[in-house]
Amino acid sequence: MGWRHPRITGEDYFAFIGMFIAAVKRRWPDVLLQFEDFAQHTAVPLLHRYRDELCCFNDDIQGTASVALATILAACRASQRDFNQQTMVIVGAGAAGCGIARHIIACRVAEGMDAAEASKTIFMVDRDGLVMTTASSLADFQVPLAQPPEMLSGWAYAGVTPSLLEVINNAKPGVMLGVSGQAGLFTEEVVRTMYRHCERPIIMPLSNPTSRMEARPQDLIRWTDGQAIIATGSPCEPVDFAGRTIPVSQCNNVYIFPAIGLGAIASGARRITETMLMAASRALADASPSVRHHGGGLLPEINMICDVTHRIAFAVGKAAQLSGVADALDDAVLTQRITAHFWLPHYRPYKRRAI
Repeated sequence: MGWRHPRITGEDYFAFIGMFIAAVKRRWPDVLLQFEDFAQHTAVPLLHRYRDELCCFNDDIQGTASVALATILAACRASQRDFNQQTMVIVGAGAAGCGIARHIIACRVAEGMDAAEASKTIFMVDRDGLVMTTASSLADFQVPLAQPPEMLSGWAYAGVTPSLLEVINNAKPGVMLGVSGQAGLFTEEVVRTMYRHCERPIIMPLSNPTSRMEARPQDLIRWTDGQAIIATGSPCEPVDFAGRTIPVSQCNNVYIFPAIGLGAIASGARRITETMLMAASRALADASPSVRHHGGGLLPEINMICDVTHRIAFAVGKAAQLSGVADALDDAVLTQRITAHFWLPHYRPYKRRAI
């Protein structure tokens, strides 16, 4: 099956991708290209190379970042906290984790914060501990998110770089998010330490499948006396604790990437901009049941996905116009186009016949 040829790498790989994209652009000049499941060392360079050449996005980086930001925004609103004042720890400093951090920073900058200030309260942690500027093997996309040694003035830690537990104990975050793929990384000691410094910690073990989750929701609830606000990357059942049922939302890209594509196509967007991605995050946060009524999940139920997709697509389309990458459209026309492009699975009746 397939082309029996040794896998190409390096410049040959990028040249092949470039040839493919050039052919696609010739055949479909208005194409929307979605990069899916590219390896970490190629995903970021490809996105940076082509994002200003054609309408394209990477769901694993930008979709993940958008849904994560939406979930954090919803959690902050539900707990009546200022998003811009939250210290955050992101465990897993790969393309996805760094993409989430960049999107959070971009959102803060859009709301008036200085970029340097917005970065100071986001701590990236990988297998070696806190990502620092003194590390010898930082990837290009990690460099802007690495913390300088002077940021650790007054910190107490034992090794060359602070461990996750030491970061939690010193930084005292309100948000901890995991995209590490390492099961059980959010230990009882880590979580209880976070809870000691934050009355309602926002904890998001986003690695999937379930076997790779950084922590189980029932443990997070128990270790925080039912106070943790949780979203997971894998589907999880609600948690019963102290006579109440606590919903656990699945922070999944399905809420975002179809709507981004729909909004871009319906509006005729020529590029996917940071403003469009941010609009998607805010629209999803606005649809949060926890914001609309106390006690609901952070994200809408999956059976509401069609309605939510329409709302997000509209926000994305409007943002495309504001970004100058789509022509101005009347709201009614944009809504009509979204409806026209929306696919619904209508199946013909099936009648079984004997053979």
